[in-house]
Amino acid sequence: MKIIIGKTAGFCYGVKRAVDGANEAVKKSDKKTYCLGEIVHNNEVIKDLENKGIKFVDNITNAEGTTIIRAHGVPKDVYELAKRKNVKIEDYTCPMVIKIHKIAEEYAKNGYFIILTGSKNHPENIGTMSYCGKNYYVIEKEEDVLDAIDKYENYKNESKINKMLLISQTTYSLEKFEKIEKKLADYDVSNLQSALETCQGDLAEYKALKEQY
Repeated sequence: MKIIIGKTAGFCYGVKRAVDGANEAVKKSDKKTYCLGEIVHNNEVIKDLENKGIKFVDNITNAEGTTIIRAHGVPKDVYELAKRKNVKIEDYTCPMVIKIHKIAEEYAKNGYFIILTGSKNHPENIGTMSYCGKNYYVIEKEEDVLDAIDKYENYKNESKINKMLLISQTTYSLEKFEKIEKKLADYDVSNLQSALETCQGDLAEYKALKEQY
């Protein structure tokens, strides 16, 4: 069996930044350091960080002292909860994810119905949803477009607002996003805006694989 390693194999910028930050946080603190969720999908890295003194928790209520926010980001209420608990946050949310959060929050305030592509259960999207207000829909696959349009139509009829924003999980397939964008454009949306922030690591890997095959 021949194994081919991709030219861009390794951590993306956001994950590398978070892992490096976690290592620095451990060095600076003489107390246990916490991290909200696994910092990367890599058991060796997780075990190494645990051995250095990092405790991985799923909820801010289980954290104390210095707590790391990984590249995926978190729902916005986590920051308020951390403040109440007097938990010091070391925030390593990927800059691209932060940008999507700001865009979602701005457009939600301006009355846009927001379509978010990606997985409903992905940590990044769970965080992004908290910035979308009440009127949004998550499209996981192309077949979900019709359901999204139905919900949008209900919103449009009630609010008399006909404008939509399409955003995405940063690691979502670019090809799928473009197909969904095209399908949405075929419907009666007088103002359809798209804001795509794609993980540069994933994009480079995608391009490298196309070149190799």
